[in-house]
Amino acid sequence: MNIVLAASEAYPFCKTGGLADVVGAITQEFSRARGAKVLLMLPYYRKVKNTASLKAVPGSFLVPVGNHVEPARLYYLKWGNALVFFINSGRYFDRPGLYNEHNKDYSDNDERFIFFSRAVLEACKFIGFKPDIIHAHDWQTGLIPAYIETVYKTDAYFARTRTVFTIHNIAYQGYYPKSTFDKAGFYGPDFTPDKFEYWGGISFLKAGIVFSTRVTTVSPTYAKELINGRNSFGLEGVLRSKGPAFSGIINGLDTDVWDPQNDSLIPMGYDEESLRGKVLCKTALQKELGLDVNENIPLCVMVSRLTYQKGIDLAVSAVPAMAGKMQFAFLGKGDPKAENTLKNLAASNPRNIAFCGVVDENLAHQVYAAGDFYLMPSRFEPCGLSQMIAMRYGTIPVATKTGGLADTVNGFTNTDSLGQATGFFVDNFETNSLIYTLNRAFEVYNNKRAFARLRENAMLKDFSWDSSSAAYLRLYEEALRLGNRW
Repeated sequence: MNIVLAASEAYPFCKTGGLADVVGAITQEFSRARGAKVLLMLPYYRKVKNTASLKAVPGSFLVPVGNHVEPARLYYLKWGNALVFFINSGRYFDRPGLYNEHNKDYSDNDERFIFFSRAVLEACKFIGFKPDIIHAHDWQTGLIPAYIETVYKTDAYFARTRTVFTIHNIAYQGYYPKSTFDKAGFYGPDFTPDKFEYWGGISFLKAGIVFSTRVTTVSPTYAKELINGRNSFGLEGVLRSKGPAFSGIINGLDTDVWDPQNDSLIPMGYDEESLRGKVLCKTALQKELGLDVNENIPLCVMVSRLTYQKGIDLAVSAVPAMAGKMQFAFLGKGDPKAENTLKNLAASNPRNIAFCGVVDENLAHQVYAAGDFYLMPSRFEPCGLSQMIAMRYGTIPVATKTGGLADTVNGFTNTDSLGQATGFFVDNFETNSLIYTLNRAFEVYNNKRAFARLRENAMLKDFSWDSSSAAYLRLYEEALRLGNRW
């Protein structure tokens, strides 16, 4: 099977969030599959230029965008058993950020990802790789399935190609005016509600859903929520129209990157049988952040974009009532109001509250390793990797029961649930409910035997990609067998 994975970011090459972690991990998983040839296609951003082992593919090719053609070049490297190709356009990708600068989106993001989507297909022809499956990720690549089923419909090169489109977060839809549809080079008669048209414009995400052979999202519960219109941002009808061609497959975790026993970024490794290293990680972080050094007070941590989706407003509203009984450490950037609130909270109680307003991968490892509890009060959460990382590091989630959180955390209810429990669920999205749940967590923390069992359960959960990657490969085979609905 010839597989092309197309995405706007992938770890370790370029990253702004969890999408990169998932795409990077799944590329490596698929490349280990017997008989699979795997290509990952990414934009050649400025920050990619210094990647070691990059080689240039001789020559260039042209990509139509609007009323001009844009030259493109390819760079590549071998990554395990996969090949990673970077599509270069100085006009579109030689910039400081991936999507924005100074919290402001690039005004030509529509053109940038029109170019990238079409360049993925032209690059396949340029290097002579006929894909059986193109797996596109999120709105930035949503036009790839649309091109396959319209502009390239009669191109014999892609006659056998089927597409899978994965929604990582339906809140980000790539919505643009009608002029973007014209720029993309699609046919006027296709600008209809059942195809491209969306509220008078075009949504890259909707295009990916409509034209893909199969559509997935990143957890079974999130798929159900979207079908039922919960946090689906108006696309529930489009998803229902896919019928059984839409499903949820839970994300896995790169267990080589996130491995507390062999993590070189933390002060001392540990596992579920020996937690001396975790105690050391906790005291080291307390010292580094200026918190009281006390291994007996529970440390509650949060590594996150500080956004409405992540429930940062709910988190900060509960902190004053719990600070002193618990310590809190926040790491991340986002909403300026939330950042200011956290700064003020930390300044008012520096012995028990710390805030690091940065995005720092190395520090994130230390925070996950140091925590006793992980705060994740998301309004919606397609899958979430943070709760999986936290559990792997023995840091117990306190989370809302939504999306992938519901699929990956086993909630503690009473001592009878200790056999399977790995975390705590917040019953209602309100401050008092979160405070109540934190107090329950505090009680269990002080029951050393119960908390040790909870921590052991969490650390032993299997979050590897084994079952999820197998599910995707089965989906690819089904897509090839059954073909497109178009």
